Amino acid sequence: MIQKPMPKARHSRLQTKLLQGINALAKDAQLTYAFFELRCTFGDRSLVPDIAVFSWERIVFDASGEPVDDVQQAPDWVIEILSPQQSPNRVAGKLLHCL
Repeated sequence: MIQKPMPKARHSRLQTKLLQGINALAKDAQLTYAFFELRCTFGDRSLVPDIAVFSWERIVFDASGEPVDDVQQAPDWVIEILSPQQSPNRVAGKLLHCL
């Protein structure tokens, strides 16, 4: 288990702008939905990307129409914002695992 560094202001601001932009373009048309810091468990590990984007048809909803809490699949698109404290190799490894 590796603790992820807590985002600072610029990182958080960029993350918010990206997520809001993706959801503004694709959510209402039910094409995709982007999630902040969503734990995704698949293969032999769990990852928490900065932004996880799923195509609408792959999102599992509960009976009340809300996404289920436990995501057991890889996102369709993973966005990682590299912070100065993060190892580029470790981030690249996370992205490769998603592929």
